[in-house]
Amino acid sequence: MHAKIQAVETILVDVPTIRPHRLSVATMNCQTLVLVRIRCSDGIEGLGEGTTIGGLAYGEESPESIKVNIDTYFAPMIVGMDATRPGSVMARLRATLQGNRFAKCAIETALFDAQAQRIGVPLSELFGGRVTDKVEVAWTLASGDTARDIDEAEQMLEARRHRVFKLKIGSRAVADDVRHVIAIKTALGDRAEVRVDVNQAWNETESIFAATRFREAQIALIEQPVDAKNRAGLERLARLSLVPIMADEALHGPADAFTIASARAADVFAVKVAQSGGLTGAAQVAGIALAANIDLYGGTMLEGAIGTMASAQLFSTFAELKWGTELFGPLLLTQEILTEPLRYADYALHLPQGKGLGIALDWERIDRLRRDTTRGASVAV
Repeated sequence: MHAKIQAVETILVDVPTIRPHRLSVATMNCQTLVLVRIRCSDGIEGLGEGTTIGGLAYGEESPESIKVNIDTYFAPMIVGMDATRPGSVMARLRATLQGNRFAKCAIETALFDAQAQRIGVPLSELFGGRVTDKVEVAWTLASGDTARDIDEAEQMLEARRHRVFKLKIGSRAVADDVRHVIAIKTALGDRAEVRVDVNQAWNETESIFAATRFREAQIALIEQPVDAKNRAGLERLARLSLVPIMADEALHGPADAFTIASARAADVFAVKVAQSGGLTGAAQVAGIALAANIDLYGGTMLEGAIGTMASAQLFSTFAELKWGTELFGPLLLTQEILTEPLRYADYALHLPQGKGLGIALDWERIDRLRRDTTRGASVAV
């Protein structure tokens, strides 16, 4: 096999959400998907995604910076390289370009998608093969309105779409958040599991106050309660063991995973493909966690169908995924960008059996949703 990378296209697609999605750092009414298409000389096209949350409110990359950097720096560097050697391409990018984890993730996903298509297997087979054909998916309740969140959860339970709910909190006073969470758990009872995601909004004292009450209310998990830079604080909270603590924003790839695991500063790792710089980095994060007896959770950056399926393909290869996943991103969007939607049923996302990512994009609809009216920036030879 021999094929060259011929062109790299980066597309911004703006899609309204079904409702406001409220985090401690931002409120989202629209998600911007950053899609990457790599065309190869053998006629194969690979798809990738580097979507983030809330512009620059969540991290150091925005949709706009991801596109500009791929078009300006990444694409000229990799056009003409051997498309059948994704590892070699990514090694060059990582050695030459600093940071830009989300952009690197998009490129790597597209390269692996193309390579899996080339050899006729699902993308999961490039990472050791699946141990399951479906992954359980939690739903995030993030309207901030207690009654509305309860009603939304009831609908999901009735439809058998989700039975685990994560509440986005941290934008209000801690006592108000605690009342909000406990009211929802009380309403749902034993029919559902409730977790919370604080997105770094609390200090240690506030976290201890909330954790004490959450334990009494049978809240299952607390995600990233303190600032990502406060690893000592995260470690102290994890050692208290009132409620399991999950590392998220503190976990930016294998090096962070090793540091946190060494200090035993978390009970659970939120493995995010984009946050880890790509599929390879995310697989390494999971390996470190499993070696350290730290549980795994499949996280999301609220990606669309491409990023969601890339994550699902990798997560399906994990020997253990105790806390399931949060791959609900496409369900939060008002517009479908696939010719055939992803299959969510019986509380899980079911993986397709096709080659590569196993999905097909609806390019006519994407052209209507894309931010520009042209075919977008493209670097080619």
